[in-house]
Amino acid sequence: MRVTVDRDRCQGHALCVLNAPALFDLDEIDSHAYVLADPVPGELAGSARSAVENCPEQAIAVAD
Repeated sequence: MRVTVDRDRCQGHALCVLNAPALFDLDEIDSHAYVLADPVPGELAGSARSAVENCPEQAIAVAD
């Protein structure tokens, strides 16, 4: 599984970091999310999907 963040859509709400702190972090300059682990380890697949579902801007996508 691969996960991506559309940085043009991301507004830095940080819900992805709350849902999957091992997969996402926020840029110190603009507070936009970025991916820490690509591809996503199997044990974090559920967290990745939770981040997608909880992103208010729909800026996160996963592909199997």
